[in-house]
Amino acid sequence: MATTRFRELLKKYGKVAVGVHVSVSAASITGLYVAIKNNADVESIFEKFGVRGVSTAKEEQPTATAHELPLGNPEMADGSFREEVPQAKSARNRTAELAASSGGAFALALLCNKALLPIRIPITIALTPPIARFLAKRRIIKSGP
Repeated sequence: MATTRFRELLKKYGKVAVGVHVSVSAASITGLYVAIKNNADVESIFEKFGVRGVSTAKEEQPTATAHELPLGNPEMADGSFREEVPQAKSARNRTAELAASSGGAFALALLCNKALLPIRIPITIALTPPIARFLAKRRIIKSGP
């Protein structure tokens, strides 16, 4: 399993493995934040890969108020005419609403980053040994593995 290999990697490489994992996580959060701020539809991407999105429940449609209800006669009581504008019914995008709220984009990026943990661990496992060798050659760390 990846988690046992990750623990072995932490024992063998120590601070280098932690640094690589934090760097991979920071790059992931940054990329997700930029994508969310640029209106990427995270829910549909997660659904494509089988990961549950922000909300799977059906959203309630808002009810129409009295001035939005269609009337048979467009003539108003004072003799003027009411302009009938067709209302476009758009689907509610919960991801966009959350991203628009204060701190919502960053919070959503953190949640997506948490969901991508099974992808980040193998990346860390693959990158740590070459980075440790590079740092040992440059004598930035005391001993190589």
